[in-house]
Amino acid sequence: MPSLPPGAIAAASAFPRNPAGLVLASPGKKPYERLRKRAEFLAVRRGEKRRGRYFLLEVLNRGDGGTARAGITVTKKTGDAVTRNRIRRRLKEALRTHAADDMVPGHDYVIVGRPEILNVSFDMLKQELSRRMSGKANG
Repeated sequence: MPSLPPGAIAAASAFPRNPAGLVLASPGKKPYERLRKRAEFLAVRRGEKRRGRYFLLEVLNRGDGGTARAGITVTKKTGDAVTRNRIRRRLKEALRTHAADDMVPGHDYVIVGRPEILNVSFDMLKQELSRRMSGKANG
């Protein structure tokens, strides 16, 4: 049997477990779920488009009232892999820390990042994402 590093058992015991001893969920669950499949991203394209200077936000009302879902994409024409990943990380953090509260249950959101995201302050990015999510800015 392999040995575990010291403290591994104590660290894992902080999470809730089911009767079989498996970890159920981490504390502090996100108020939204991730879009994972290509078909889900393509379905959102049928919805409303909210264009902005820093990103395009596509919104689809699923009509089921379930948990909001979000996905982030950055096209290859935006730049090399390093640039695309920096854009993606900034968007994920802005969504996580600020704009997730503005997401409407039962809606899917796809954020298409643009290179201008790297030239704007993080506070401005958070405000713009929050405004677009809530639907207060449609142009």
